[in-house]
Formats: sequence, structure tokens, C-alpha cells
Amino acid sequence: QVQLVESGGGLVQAGGSLRLSCAASGRTFSSIIMGWFRQAPGKEREFVAGINSRGGRTYYADSVKGRFTISRDNAKNTVYLQMNSLKPEDTAVYYCATLPYYGTRGPGDYWGQGTQVTVSS
Repeated sequence: QVQLVESGGGLVQAGGSLRLSCAASGRTFSSIIMGWFRQAPGKEREFVAGINSRGGRTYYADSVKGRFTISRDNAKNTVYLQMNSLKPEDTAVYYCATLPYYGTRGPGDYWGQGTQVTVSS
């Protein structure tokens, strides 16, 4: 079992930045591959970014590449999503989740409750 709790969402103007955090508990966090997903109103949930268990490798959706950065601190059992140059189309509920293997864009078994990010134009 893994429990995930996101925080850091909010309202920001276009061009601004936010940093999301996801605190994990339960299994040994340092062995888990982690990712971020998002779901905008009326759209399907989509992959945003993934990171391997040690934090040395990352990958991103094309829509956020160069603007978002995923990272993790295994000592704090936390994964982050730094979001820069935000656009109105980034507005969504953001979820952290475990990933079944590195490189996948499909989620694993565990999800957080989500945090709302709203970008105004």
C-alpha cells in the first residue's frame, strides 16, 4: 500500500510558476517509479511527467517539455513538479501516481487525491 497526498495547487496568471508536491507513505518510496498526471474539465486524464526511483532519469509529455520539471527527494518521501511558463491550457487537476515501470505513460496502482491548478489568461 502507498498513500499519496498532493499539495501546492492554486490560481496563477499565465506565464507564472507553481510547484506541486506529493508526499508518499507506506512502501519504501525510494524503490517506486513516480509520475504526474492531469485531467482538465471534459477531457481524459493524461500523462505529464515520470521519474525513475533514484531520480536520475525523467521523461515528459510533449506539451510540457521544457516548461515542467519533475524531481524527487527520497529522504523526504516526496516527488515534485515544478511548472514554469504556465498557460491557460495547463488548467487541470493534477495527480501524482505510482508508475508500473519507467517510460510508461499509463498509471500504476496508487493515486493521490489531486490538486487543482488554474491558470488565468
